[in-house]
Amino acid sequence: MSVQSRERPLNPTEEPIILAVETSSRVGSVCLARGPGLLAESRFTGPMQHSSELFPAIGDLLRDHGYVPTDIDQVHLAIGPGSFTGLRIAVAMAKAMHLATAVRIVTVGSLDIVAANLSEAPAGPGDTRRDETGITIPDRIAALFDAKRGQFYVGVYQRLMAASSRPQEGADEGPGYRIPGPDNSLWQKIAPDSLLTAPEIVESFAGPDRLGLLGDGLSYHRDSFDTERIVILPERYWSPRAANVHRLGYQKALAGRFTDPLSLTPFYLRGPEVTLRKKP
Repeated sequence: MSVQSRERPLNPTEEPIILAVETSSRVGSVCLARGPGLLAESRFTGPMQHSSELFPAIGDLLRDHGYVPTDIDQVHLAIGPGSFTGLRIAVAMAKAMHLATAVRIVTVGSLDIVAANLSEAPAGPGDTRRDETGITIPDRIAALFDAKRGQFYVGVYQRLMAASSRPQEGADEGPGYRIPGPDNSLWQKIAPDSLLTAPEIVESFAGPDRLGLLGDGLSYHRDSFDTERIVILPERYWSPRAANVHRLGYQKALAGRFTDPLSLTPFYLRGPEVTLRKKP
């Protein structure tokens, strides 16, 4: 028996209930929001627990705030690049929810979510880019995930001033959202997400003003970037968060830039590594 999706009735007087999911990194998270307002965020208890903790975490958030799954109007997803298993689970969940209750889906680039962490970097005296630890946040940063085989998934961003809170509208290209930076700035992506080695990242993007690095791709590879041309930013900015999935995704939702559930697929950037067993 086939399952038919239905049109979800819209109530323009009510803010949508939004579930945001981040499963592209080592430690996943989910959050629940009402319109632009974050209600709560839940981080998984350990690395690579996406399959065991995603649904219990969602259930707990809904129960704690008096909602049931059919109350969810939108699902915002980190779409990749990142963990093959985590991305696949989240996409399958979003498609199933659309078939069951006609939720609308928004996708957000996973590395963009990491860059958005720096919007919360505290300013220090005399330097609005200075972190409270004394590290100055460079005007160029790169967000990294470990892609194995000596490579990283990399997104590179340049800091621009005078960020607007309004989403990008009327453009066919671009992510459909602005990535907020510290002190009312924004991060503009200056190169498409790529697969690069550590030396390639340094040579391509680290100049005289140095390149700031963040992302959990540094967890086991920090020493690969031991050069004066690189600034390793504090670890608390490394992990992508579901709250930022909602923060960026809500801009797309306001502009009506929802994803077609039938064509929804994870952005892997490259195919999964498959090992075949030898026949005895």
